Amino acid sequence: MALAARLVSRSRQLYSVQAALANGGLTQVRSFAKEAAPVSGDDLLKGIFFEVKKKFETALGVLKKEKITIDPDDPTAVANYAQVMRTVREKADLLNDSQRIKYTIETFTKGIPDARTYLDTLQQLRKKSGLIDDMGIEDMMMEALEKVEKDIKKPLLRSDKKNMNLLLAEFDKINKKLGIRKEDLPKIEENLEMELAKAELTELKKEVVEAMEGQLKREEFKDEGMPDVRKLDIRNFL
Repeated sequence: MALAARLVSRSRQLYSVQAALANGGLTQVRSFAKEAAPVSGDDLLKGIFFEVKKKFETALGVLKKEKITIDPDDPTAVANYAQVMRTVREKADLLNDSQRIKYTIETFTKGIPDARTYLDTLQQLRKKSGLIDDMGIEDMMMEALEKVEKDIKKPLLRSDKKNMNLLLAEFDKINKKLGIRKEDLPKIEENLEMELAKAELTELKKEVVEAMEGQLKREEFKDEGMPDVRKLDIRNFL
């Protein structure tokens, strides 16, 4: 799972970086304050609170409706759990990992005019996030940029579409070197989603079993037997 997670994370990051870089900082990102009239701090906090509250209630509504079988060893139960969590994200308008990476990159690089500052900013974001570039992607991308800037004899601006295409062509070479193909990402993400769903169900099962074992130690439940976790309906506890 670690290898798959690392591969899909690097793949998503690499393609998100390239897409945002090519957009020249013109991509619009979501914001509470985007194109809005000035508001007071209290109104802004109130808006954020109600937005979070709405998302929470929406997510809870999905979980109250959809049945989850706590059985990480059953592929059908794992697939169903993954689908439920996907529905939660869609209904509550929550970002998945790919969207979160893209949103973060676009937010912090919006308005940066040149490719070098853009890549330097990405490196700072990675370090602040505690991530390790163990595949050396950043160095390879910077080397590609230096090659292009040496050829065109000037700093590369993101608005320079002609020379930006030269850089993207160099990035394509990096992708091939790393064995990353854009068309493979959906399948890789699907496999990773199933592995993460199984891991979450495993953790959920552990917590439920520990909670039930704690209850059975109480005097009023000493004659009760341990329920089958797979038969529990968590909707009854929400």
